[in-house]
Amino acid sequence: MRWSIVIPVYNEADFLPQMLKSVTAQTTAFDLIIVDNGSTDGCIDKARAQLADYQGNVTYLQELRPGQVYALQTGIAAVETEFTAICDADTYYPPHYLSTATRLFDSKGVNYVAACAYLRREPFFAGLGSMVHRLLVARILPHQNHTSGAAQMFRTEALQAAGGYDPLLWPYVLKDHELMHRVLKLGRQIYHSRLWCTTSDRRVDRRNVRWTLAERLTYHVTPRSRQHDFFYRFLANRFDARGQRDTVLRERNWVVV
Repeated sequence: MRWSIVIPVYNEADFLPQMLKSVTAQTTAFDLIIVDNGSTDGCIDKARAQLADYQGNVTYLQELRPGQVYALQTGIAAVETEFTAICDADTYYPPHYLSTATRLFDSKGVNYVAACAYLRREPFFAGLGSMVHRLLVARILPHQNHTSGAAQMFRTEALQAAGGYDPLLWPYVLKDHELMHRVLKLGRQIYHSRLWCTTSDRRVDRRNVRWTLAERLTYHVTPRSRQHDFFYRFLANRFDARGQRDTVLRERNWVVV
């Protein structure tokens, strides 16, 4: 077994069944690690029932400290495979998701420590410009993150060596960008047109869980040698002042009904 999929879950009864259907259709075998972050809507019991006849390895963990960052920390600590995929409960993953990432990792070599999917929009041609833009920016700025945490895969050794998700170091939103900042000190990342996933429509409005345009532009123009200061001396202070800690993801005030 070369892969583990880690899924943090908090009250995802509306989305988790379809997400699990997509990951269990993968053409590559994997260990599945589901981390319950204090759900109260019965989604974990439904997941157990849905996966009762699944032939793969499934581990259920519980992390009661509120915040996705804690759930991810717990899940990653349980990974024993070569590769780790971080997946979100409201995201669809095509059957070739892991197999494509495997081929990319194997062809690129051990210096490549992360493989990142772009977020594909439906219908495909409507999102074609977004795909080209994302792949182009990733080529121009290879030492920055250009995707969602729902679309990141890692060599587990590098992920754990970088410290994984650490709530003591970064308890804020955009933890996927901060994590990639640390991981890419150990190697390079891969983007490819065949590596994609599709997130739910509820992510349309994310005003309370993202950075400002000025902060994003500052991130892109900050040289690699100064990104430590950007995250921990600049962005952390601003997020803290605005109350943009990881736990705002639990409020779901950005969900589109």
